[in-house]
Amino acid sequence: MEMLIWNIVLTGLVGVMAFVVKEKFAELSRLSILLNKTREEVARDHITRAEVRADMAKIVEHVDNRFDRLEQRLDQLNTRERSRE
Repeated sequence: MEMLIWNIVLTGLVGVMAFVVKEKFAELSRLSILLNKTREEVARDHITRAEVRADMAKIVEHVDNRFDRLEQRLDQLNTRERSRE
């Protein structure tokens, strides 16, 4: 009789442990899928070095154009001052 009770207790423990292990593996699988999706989203949302360089080139060109316009205006003001003298 003692063996029967001992077998029932051990079977119950093994069953509970098997259930817990199964749930942990299922959670691990779910987290793995979420991690892969996150990696894809991060890669999609970030820009490449080529895009950064292209954007920087546009900004530098825009600033250069602004300085050129400012330089032209200063030259015009300078020529006006010289013509008054």
